[in-house]
Amino acid sequence: MSFRTTGPFHPLILDDVRGAQKMLSGVARLTPMEGSRYLSRQVGAPVHLKCENLQRTGSFKLRGAYVRISGLRPEERAAGVVAASAGNHAQGVALASSLLGVRSTVFMPVGAPLPKVAATRDYGAEVRLYGQVVDETLAAAEEYARDTGAVFIHPFDHPDIIAGQGTVGLEILEQCPEVRTVVVGIGGGGLAAGIAVAVKALRPDVKVVGVQAEGAAAYPPSLRAGRPVSIDAPATMADGIKVGRPGDVPYAIIEELVDEVRTVSEDALSSALLLCLERAKLVVEPAGASPVAALMTAPEAFQGPVVAVLSGGNVDPLLMQRILRHGMAAGGRYLSLRLRLADRPGALATLLGVLSEADANVLDVGHVRTDPRLGLTEVEVELHLETKGPEHCTEVEQALLDAGYRVIH
Repeated sequence: MSFRTTGPFHPLILDDVRGAQKMLSGVARLTPMEGSRYLSRQVGAPVHLKCENLQRTGSFKLRGAYVRISGLRPEERAAGVVAASAGNHAQGVALASSLLGVRSTVFMPVGAPLPKVAATRDYGAEVRLYGQVVDETLAAAEEYARDTGAVFIHPFDHPDIIAGQGTVGLEILEQCPEVRTVVVGIGGGGLAAGIAVAVKALRPDVKVVGVQAEGAAAYPPSLRAGRPVSIDAPATMADGIKVGRPGDVPYAIIEELVDEVRTVSEDALSSALLLCLERAKLVVEPAGASPVAALMTAPEAFQGPVVAVLSGGNVDPLLMQRILRHGMAAGGRYLSLRLRLADRPGALATLLGVLSEADANVLDVGHVRTDPRLGLTEVEVELHLETKGPEHCTEVEQALLDAGYRVIH
């Protein structure tokens, strides 16, 4: 679904972003831009991937955090900084603070992935685990700031943060001067706002498209209302864009400069992450894959050349495992089904022979013998299969039917 955006004047200008770019020289990497033949064929025009997943700390967040902390007065630096995050912002603040010699404390949810907690500590921050959800963690960080005088570093709702993220837009124009559309994921809005400031100032003809997960899409209702509004219980696997309310500062920019905001499903996010891994050999987190999901969902809607911003690659291995399986299922590459067998020696071997003939790879087999719906001589078998696509799924099911099995979904 797409939502047009129009709106009032905003507080950030191109010079702010250019100043941030100078500040980040030697700190943030000039991340590569990779072409995607698959997406280019789908869109009918060149598609390039801006690989911020290869940035230091694994996401674009270092840019804004470094610019924000660099701008602190000496007495503010002496008091230290504090942030709240489940991952990317935490690591960006930790590294930026270490590079600038500033003490940092980062509050993270109790259930934050262990690799992200360890990385944040390794970058030099004191990590405090508090709360079950980010809102509780955020409240704890703000209370800490009030009690200690530490400066709270917001993940997106500050002009310096947005200026730092906007340097991605300057790099896009330098690396792909022929670009006609930039597609970027939106959570609170800092990255999309910064890119829009840079791109629209230099190339007003370039279209900027924001992407949100359907279950955490606070911008569409906000744009309809003409002001930031909150949504209840945002839910998505893309925790990097799982934000319940737009930031006031990025909202004003996005309302004026971003051409439209689109939403994508969880299935599309899974498929996009799988595509990045298999076709581009890039590890991308669900939030970072959201622009690719938008291109896969409606390729005809984008004028090329297109640049899709892969905003981050920090994905927990356990989540990656679940997402890949979900993405394979969404793409017809994974088939789960149940059927009943006679409970006698050799029955399972015969079934596996049928699947082998159908060229299906068996990933897992489960047996159920205690269901009251089963006969005394029956056993129910649950199968998880790797397949080659939707057509192959149909062929496998037909092979089972032809062999006399009754498939239960």
